[in-house]
Amino acid sequence: MMHATNSWPGRWRLLLGCALVLGGHTGVAAAEPGVQFHGEAPPPKAPLCLWYREPARRWTEALALGNGRLGAMVFGGVPEERLQLNEDTLWGGGPYDPDNPEALAALPEARRLIFAGQYRAADRLIGQKMMAKPLGQMPYETVGDLLLTFPDLPTVENYRRELDLDTAIMRVSYTAAGVTYTREAFASAADQVIVLRLSATRPGKIAFSARWRTPQQAVPEVNGPDTLRLQGHNAASQGIPGALSFEARARLLLEGGRIGQEGTTLRVRGANAATVVITAATSYRSYRDVSGQPEELTRKAIAAASRTSYEALRRAHLASYQPLFRRVTLDLGNTAAARHPTPERIHDFAHGQDPQFATLYFQFARYLLLACSRPGGQPANLQGLWNESMNPPWSSKYTININTEMNYWPAESCNLPECVEPLVQMVQDLTQTGARTARAQWGAGGWVTHHNTDLWRATAPIDGPAWGFWPMGGAWLCLHLWDHFAFNGDRHYLARIYPTLKGAAQFFLDTLVEEPTHHWLVTCPSLSPEHEHPGGASICAGPTMDEQILRDLFAACVRASEVLGVDPALRHQWAATRARLAPSPIGHAGQLQEWLQDWDLEAPDLHHRHVSHLFGLFPSDQINQRETPALYAAARKSLEIRGDEATGWGLAWRLNLWARLH
Repeated sequence: MMHATNSWPGRWRLLLGCALVLGGHTGVAAAEPGVQFHGEAPPPKAPLCLWYREPARRWTEALALGNGRLGAMVFGGVPEERLQLNEDTLWGGGPYDPDNPEALAALPEARRLIFAGQYRAADRLIGQKMMAKPLGQMPYETVGDLLLTFPDLPTVENYRRELDLDTAIMRVSYTAAGVTYTREAFASAADQVIVLRLSATRPGKIAFSARWRTPQQAVPEVNGPDTLRLQGHNAASQGIPGALSFEARARLLLEGGRIGQEGTTLRVRGANAATVVITAATSYRSYRDVSGQPEELTRKAIAAASRTSYEALRRAHLASYQPLFRRVTLDLGNTAAARHPTPERIHDFAHGQDPQFATLYFQFARYLLLACSRPGGQPANLQGLWNESMNPPWSSKYTININTEMNYWPAESCNLPECVEPLVQMVQDLTQTGARTARAQWGAGGWVTHHNTDLWRATAPIDGPAWGFWPMGGAWLCLHLWDHFAFNGDRHYLARIYPTLKGAAQFFLDTLVEEPTHHWLVTCPSLSPEHEHPGGASICAGPTMDEQILRDLFAACVRASEVLGVDPALRHQWAATRARLAPSPIGHAGQLQEWLQDWDLEAPDLHHRHVSHLFGLFPSDQINQRETPALYAAARKSLEIRGDEATGWGLAWRLNLWARLH
């Protein structure tokens, strides 16, 4: 990830990496213009709740719902409810080939310059001849908002907004003029819809207007007496035309009352209760096929859900979600502080009086992974599933030099292995596009992916030499596929992924080169992710992280071939190549070196956000106290030198490293 700030993506990765800020704001005097909030709502009875005494004002304060494919950020407003919607295949552009036909011819000279120590010249050459065309990738896009506008209520009492992690149901309740109003919302994996239920304690009190709002090239319309439809096309990006059509539908199902139409708005009056059923789809079928029929998909999903009662939709949602979420419990104790609203708990947590808050944080991480990565959907991207923009930070892509991997660190150990399936499918897609890049840009067999990919499975190096010319993204992702087998022992699954592992290893058999001093086998060109060394560039040969990843990749391939009883000759070649990789060196300050050269203390950014060279300590287990005590001590020294001040995801990695250091 490039030059991160304390943004939503950084917070998202902090959460999934180890322990998204649960935040919100603490004042209640002016939560919404024109509405006075009185009273103090009691805490929810459920122990695993995020809860607030006011609506969200900013997108990062809304509550996230997701079923793996459809996502909603729900604000809980009183004059107006906003559901910001996402569908996980609505990205910019369309199928494209970013490989640079000039790259292969420039490769030998780039290597010569690097081994001659001419790093700036190598950087210039790579920037001119070897980067992707276009230089960027496609952005993840929002569907838009479903807005519900309510009659004016100048005063409300006992407002409470909550997200129950145990049920994955968001709830809003408040009282006005003696009537208590309640909303419940959830994203159902069982029915592939988002459901919003509005009710009141007195009949005939549900009234609202519903309409679409979107930045997309889309047409909102009323489709029949009770349905809002939004039809559109995705945007072009980086010179790649938009190739997707999409559709969203929202159907209003009333108990009593009536619906009227005014332009593209539906108006509900005098209902006892209302259920809004929402879905969306695109024409995306695969990274090379955009022939899907979103209109048919949304029509069928809405029709099926509309034939089902709210209670039955809710039961089906819980039956799909709770068996997964409830696999893991954590009890760290409880105090009276657990009854406070979430913003107060965040503020007070530093005082150490709220151990249950750590439990809530841990379970929120599991909730978010379940919400944005389910079989049949796309993997969790930089913002998981949720994005309100047409051009989000870092395009909300899959940044695979740390961030995508970090999203999945909790999957196996926190008993959510099903969440890994979308990642497995994406990696298998990348073997196809990555084989094309391996041939075109490296003259190699197998397959390669650099530091980012997108919905269209682009694999060429992007952004610039300082960030993008790192050929290890696919190799690192393969280790997640191997971990999935290590946890489940399923030989059928291993046979399915074995060609993927084998292809990743083949690329490095074809591209590793001897460094001139010790004749170790190293990657070249490469870089230690996004970190400039004293040679005035990031580009280098054989950075420590690369060699560590390759040790794990070749070891996984050897073991997989043994389990499956295949490829004995190739197994020997993998083992022999692994033995010739550069070791993890220890520098003059006792630190684990980030590069082959002892450059660490001379690097321009001594406290860089990435800690790439400590991969061997975590997430790998190559470095440990019992078997490699010298490297273990050197890793600790490196971490002390690097310091703990970092971005959200950078802190997450550091926390895991300190845990490995006991």
